[in-house]
Amino acid sequence: MAHSHTHSELGKWGRLEGWISVVGNLLLFFLKLWAGIVSSSLALIADAWHTLSDSVSSVIVLIGVWASGRPADKEHPFGHGRAELIASIIIGMLLAVIGFDFLVEGIKRLAEGTGAEYGRIAIVVTIISIVSKEALAQFAFYTYRKTGALSLRADAWHHRTDALSSVLVLVGILLGQHFWWMDGLLGILLSAMIFYAAWEVLKEGIHPLLGERVRPHLQQSLSKLANDIAMRDVRLHHMHLHRYGQHVEFTAHIELPSRLSLEEAHKITDAIEAAIRKESGMVATIHAEPQRIAGKNPTNFT
Repeated sequence: MAHSHTHSELGKWGRLEGWISVVGNLLLFFLKLWAGIVSSSLALIADAWHTLSDSVSSVIVLIGVWASGRPADKEHPFGHGRAELIASIIIGMLLAVIGFDFLVEGIKRLAEGTGAEYGRIAIVVTIISIVSKEALAQFAFYTYRKTGALSLRADAWHHRTDALSSVLVLVGILLGQHFWWMDGLLGILLSAMIFYAAWEVLKEGIHPLLGERVRPHLQQSLSKLANDIAMRDVRLHHMHLHRYGQHVEFTAHIELPSRLSLEEAHKITDAIEAAIRKESGMVATIHAEPQRIAGKNPTNFT
């Protein structure tokens, strides 16, 4: 079922998550960059820039939340909800670029035989980063569950990949004293992890923009609801979803006896539309077809 959270709720949680992320990431960026420079570690410096990219993604979340909360206007009759999807796609692209950079730098380090000189400072800073970033990820996932906003889920994954990359850095610090190639190898491993996160984020953002089919369980649920309202089998079909952030448009066809008057058919479709909105939060538009010609349209997709 679609999320029925209001734009004000999305705005409240989105702004809170965004600002907490921006401030937390900036503090961690300077801390990790300093530790990376002191220890000459590619992994720590790359990790620091990954953290800074989290600040950028959080700013994009703030912009996306602001834009998606704007009301519908003449140019955008369905509102600005897809701005939030676009924001999550931009975050995914940022992740992909960062992952590629890690891959290139890791290979370069291995080719040049360059290691790192880790110390106690690097260990302490990395542990602080792991705890802080996972805390930010948990809060972002919490706000996603509250609002259903994909950009908040994308930001949460961004935080989590940074926490996991810090775990790898910590392993590298502990083993790097014995293996010079550990720092370069970590860069490559981090890139694989970030590429995966980028794919997940991009898939979640692009899928609704391209259009999506109605899932079988939702088809069954809505069909039963329509039949119950009409008190007959109306064979709900040609179902389509159109997502605009939190605003979801649902269109479908039903079959009604041809003997019904236009007023009676209109009353039934109105009742079904109202029930779908109450049950799922989706704005429904139902087209009625007379049973005698239903099913003859070759473009009758479900």
